[in-house]
Amino acid sequence: MSFFKNFFSIFKKRELLFLKSQKESEDVYSFLFEKGNDLTWKAGQYGLFSITHRATKNATKPFSIASAPTENIVKITTRIGDDPSDYKKALLELKRGMKVKMSGPVGTFQLDDNTPSLLIAGGIGITPYRSILKQMEAERWAGRKERELLYLDSSQSFIYKNELDELASRTSIRVTYLDSRDDLHQEIDKFNDLYKNNGKYFIAGPKSMVDSISSYLQNKQVSKQNIKKDSFYGY
Repeated sequence: MSFFKNFFSIFKKRELLFLKSQKESEDVYSFLFEKGNDLTWKAGQYGLFSITHRATKNATKPFSIASAPTENIVKITTRIGDDPSDYKKALLELKRGMKVKMSGPVGTFQLDDNTPSLLIAGGIGITPYRSILKQMEAERWAGRKERELLYLDSSQSFIYKNELDELASRTSIRVTYLDSRDDLHQEIDKFNDLYKNNGKYFIAGPKSMVDSISSYLQNKQVSKQNIKKDSFYGY
């Protein structure tokens, strides 16, 4: 059933009114759009966002929706370096009142309240987890199940850190910040030793990182069915 919901929702297109952008770190920006009354999504899903104010090659790109469904905005966050693509240049050109188009939402990268869960984020892969944690706070999830977020960032910029710390203090989740793959593996092993295949493992970040951590988990006898992946591509 979820496949068909995703299939049909991808054809739903709506215009989003741009509100503002904000700089999260040296090379990371968030873009905020007005949420229409008919728009909702599940925390962890993504949309396909299309530039419309000028002609751009590959004008449609997927972005995790970093805001929770209970918030009044649609928020996307992306890394923009010194030599950005035409698409990201167009994002930086957005002015209040301009519009983009969004298709979706789609995706099954969602947490449930019934299983111990380890959330693993690499760099910009933190974006779907912001939505998930904000929704946990809004729904007042109890602390019956173990949930931990491991946030790996070798540059130690840790996007949303202050907000994540506040969310951790108000929910049942623990957040651990890491800057090396060895430390990440150690933390994964601690969780795996406790829960093995009785836990769920979520991985979001650059595709190479997601594939590497997925292989590491499978080598630890974690079944593919218990691993959810959200791979990010650079553009």
